[in-house]
Amino acid sequence: MMGWIIFGSFFALMIIGVPIGLAIGLSSLIVFISSGIPLQLVPQTLLEGNNSFSLVAVPFFILAGDILARGGISERIVSFAEAGLGKRRGGLSIVSVLASMFIAAISGSGAATTAAVGSALLPDLKEKKYDVDFSAALIASAGTIGVVIPPSVPMVLYAVIAGESVAKLFMAGFLPGVLMGGGLIAYALWIANRRRYPEGAVVSSREKLRRFGSASWGLLTPVIILGGIFTGIFTPSEAAAIAVVYTVLVAAIVYKALTWKKFYELVVGAGVTSALVMFIIATAKLFGWGLAFYMIPQAIAGAIIGIAGNSTILIYLMIGVVILLAGMFMETASALIILTPIFLPVIIASGGNLIHFGIVMVIGLAIGMATPPVAINIYVASAVTGLPIGRITKPILPMIAILIGIFFLCMYVPEIVLALPRLFGMSV
Repeated sequence: MMGWIIFGSFFALMIIGVPIGLAIGLSSLIVFISSGIPLQLVPQTLLEGNNSFSLVAVPFFILAGDILARGGISERIVSFAEAGLGKRRGGLSIVSVLASMFIAAISGSGAATTAAVGSALLPDLKEKKYDVDFSAALIASAGTIGVVIPPSVPMVLYAVIAGESVAKLFMAGFLPGVLMGGGLIAYALWIANRRRYPEGAVVSSREKLRRFGSASWGLLTPVIILGGIFTGIFTPSEAAAIAVVYTVLVAAIVYKALTWKKFYELVVGAGVTSALVMFIIATAKLFGWGLAFYMIPQAIAGAIIGIAGNSTILIYLMIGVVILLAGMFMETASALIILTPIFLPVIIASGGNLIHFGIVMVIGLAIGMATPPVAINIYVASAVTGLPIGRITKPILPMIAILIGIFFLCMYVPEIVLALPRLFGMSV
């Protein structure tokens, strides 16, 4: 009965337009009041939700992504990629995806990746007679890779909730991210040949070298961040702070594209976004406490296993569908914070691997960032191009189908996710 009250009140508040953080907190408060649980536990639980050193990485990665998008770094990376790949038919489509994959390794944000690549490439795509709606859809779908290839804010949140290693999750995200990019590139090339997109101009070796030199400072960013994490030189939280310092130095001193005014605006914007994320995490802790008190996750786990029996295939299918649907209607971090404590008992009971499940959950929710109706990447692409949402939605559907196929492939073949951590001696 209490489960119906918790979820019923939560969805009712969502439907009437209450912000997600408040909806989570108020539905949890209803449980506390109706059950006679001392309200002194509420502020304690809220504070406990944010009491994790790993969460220090969240605001820093958000700020680093914003600096990347507006500090001249992403434009130079895209320009270098275009010099090397823009000549062949459909080359700019390849550049769109590869640039998204690389910028994802700096920003850790799908929306930031979409905005950065879209702003840098769409003028060229228009000039060279690429279909703008298809190009916008490709960039929006490639933006989903932003939270799969590390660093990734959702992976940090999952690590905190599940008690897993951030470094292991970061390492496990590489191959799935590359698969997602490879699938989109293959489809983009097929479309390019079918529609006879023009070949690009030949860029001289000297120009390629010049663009490489200009982009090299930005290209070093993921090497420094991820290299430092995986070699143990610094923790993911320290890496996030280093990412901010490095991107500020590059954008302000090397590229001279970051003024004090712009930096102030970026810090304020990242602060607001971080505050919203941290508030959701705090209220989600309250929500999770209520669920745990009434043993609702265990009841859901028992119901799923009761329906699926001993079939791991069916259990994962049911969970996968829920994850994809949640991603369609909820913001990625919010959905992850709510669903993780509900599904963890099911995964543990079925003998699943928590690192594997964390990556699968991030992939599924990331796909929702480009899947209507709540598709932030499509809205960002629409803002960059000026195209209506409907023009982008139609061409993006086959791309979403490809990404969903990769999602289920990673779900049912855990070796894809776990291969790299095991190769580097991590116990997963």
